[in-house]
Amino acid sequence: MFKKSFFLLTMCLFMMTEALAGELQIIDKPIIWSEQREQLIREYAMTHYGLDQVHITPQAVVVHWTASGTWESAYNHFYNESRGDGTLNVASHFLVSKEGQIFRLTPETALNRHIIGYNWCAIGIENVGGVGGAEDLTDAQLEANIDLILYLQEKYPTIHYVFGHYQQDAARESGLYIENVTGYRSEKIDPGHSFMKALHERLQDRGLVFYPE
Repeated sequence: MFKKSFFLLTMCLFMMTEALAGELQIIDKPIIWSEQREQLIREYAMTHYGLDQVHITPQAVVVHWTASGTWESAYNHFYNESRGDGTLNVASHFLVSKEGQIFRLTPETALNRHIIGYNWCAIGIENVGGVGGAEDLTDAQLEANIDLILYLQEKYPTIHYVFGHYQQDAARESGLYIENVTGYRSEKIDPGHSFMKALHERLQDRGLVFYPE
């Protein structure tokens, strides 16, 4: 009974779309959140981090691109709880369209699978674009990411780091990296050097730690 009540309370808070976002326009577009997803999150967290958790204390924001052309295709990719192998599906907390629309896919403090080694403490922002490695993220996406990161920093004072997916190795300097599975890693280039450079330049006076582009 308690677990069911907690689940309903979490979803009610999640659906309070723009009340906490102030001027920032966030569209709630939930992917499936169920007991099955929670169980897969726990299994993932225990396997990779040795932690029994479903929710995170955000300490970093990781910026991605989807390598797909539309927000709908990315959303559909993230929607289901599990991958073909039965493990937790990949997903990020936010998805930003080329027009700068911000979709919130899961509760902000949910553990999502979006970057190896940091999922236990990182909020993920996916930006539509990057097909074939093209650095084609838009000015509207840049402005949306800036506003979203500022919103998250204000809401979660525990956030001190912002880095791109391709900066996953440099970000080990933060001390946040944990990975218990030997050889489990991937090489990434998203969201592109130019996008991260622009983010850094615009947010350099906000007390956030960035890494060399």
